Amino acid sequence: MDLAFVQSELLEKYLDTDVISAARVTALLERRGILDGTPVYLDEETQTPIPALCEFGRYLSTALLDESTLKDYGRVIGRLDDHLAGMDSDVLSAAESDLVSYRGHRTERQKKPVGASVWSRESFVLDDFYSFLVDRKILLHRPARLAARGRNALAPRVRSGMDIRHLTFEQYRYLRDVGLGGQLPNAEVDSAFRGWSPLRGRAGSDIALGTGARWREWSTVLLPEIGLWPGMPGGAAEYVVQACAKYGKACSIYVPEDAVASADLFCLLERPDIVRRAARGLERKARDLFVVGEVDVAGGRVRGVLDGVVREFEMSAMDAKLRRITVHEGEFGLEALSLFVCRGGLMPGADAWKGYRHRAWTRMNEFADGTTPHLPARRWRWHDLRHTYALQMLTYLENRMDGPEPDQHARRRRHRSYLTGHIRHNPLLIVSRRLGHASPETTYQYLQYTDDLINEFEAAFAGWVGDDEATYAEIASHALASTKGVR
Repeated sequence: MDLAFVQSELLEKYLDTDVISAARVTALLERRGILDGTPVYLDEETQTPIPALCEFGRYLSTALLDESTLKDYGRVIGRLDDHLAGMDSDVLSAAESDLVSYRGHRTERQKKPVGASVWSRESFVLDDFYSFLVDRKILLHRPARLAARGRNALAPRVRSGMDIRHLTFEQYRYLRDVGLGGQLPNAEVDSAFRGWSPLRGRAGSDIALGTGARWREWSTVLLPEIGLWPGMPGGAAEYVVQACAKYGKACSIYVPEDAVASADLFCLLERPDIVRRAARGLERKARDLFVVGEVDVAGGRVRGVLDGVVREFEMSAMDAKLRRITVHEGEFGLEALSLFVCRGGLMPGADAWKGYRHRAWTRMNEFADGTTPHLPARRWRWHDLRHTYALQMLTYLENRMDGPEPDQHARRRRHRSYLTGHIRHNPLLIVSRRLGHASPETTYQYLQYTDDLINEFEAAFAGWVGDDEATYAEIASHALASTKGVR
């Protein structure tokens, strides 16, 4: 079996037939609600669609999953079929023993076995796949029988919790300044640094930490959203993400002033050169881009030409794929509307940001010595900055409410008694009871009017982001001096 994916943008380039036009095929895909990324399964010999599997691909498309998720789910079925082909079987005739064998192959026997979290996601897709086939009467029964508590042969053996990892202040500044920023541990510039755009990496890490947002929520931000647009006052910014948010759930992202200043420094010193070098290439690809001619900052909307048609979008409703091709007429010609740009002039994708992070990790390990902070066995992820934000903010708010408690035993006693005190004295729950709300979730809506985001962040993260504080070398020297004589 061969696996392909729907890519409507490639039709005009590669569809060569007199039977039907590319425009007609595109119109049919839109009418049928078949999204880009929808998996298409083909018979290896005849290259004709396999009806049952393609029907499942269409079912996934109707779930309104994003393109990358559709492709990931499609590959799960493809990997299973490849494994079963070596056993003279296929996904439509698999027995429970075949699926158990495949689980063992993925989690134990293959060259690089997957972990519990990856297999949990794959087993969910396979379980959904066979449930779909039974519901549509394609199969009489599921190949994997249900066991106690609804578990089946595909379920992961171990239930894993959240993998929460966070950085200390010293670790974060080492990551930002040395790993991503190209400095030496003594704060001097490293002439051998091969990173192409150190200020971009530093700005990205400051925004990731300063917002506590998920990677896709901050890496896809547009210039008008973060306040770096002509006529905007500057300072701290706040924007709404929806299409790029997890589950498409709208939420507000607050960007503190120091993080915006870090991004502004990137826009002032590095971004213009990237934009200038890429302008000619973007002009040649203008037909495939969304060329914005009007930006309504107050209304949060952009208007421009996409596929030869004038379109208008609400910025929060623009997904990552659309944001990547959104450009405007700048000083040197067409340039990306996104804050972050790569060598091609457009927004970096997931692989690019992964590369920045991996190279930073390699660099940090090369310079690691007695003066540098402890590095864990596993490289840091961008998501670890979100965990750092959450834990640092929770610690600050807890200390502000109850006062700092350095003694660990006293902290445990306080936490054990915290629940009853929390129920009695928490302002949110008091108001919820007074208003007669059936659930505190209703009262949560009032919090958006009482949050003091600016002062809370400044107090909790003083000196973490921005460029006005001590260099990493000074931080390391102070930390080293404070540990002398301690064994």
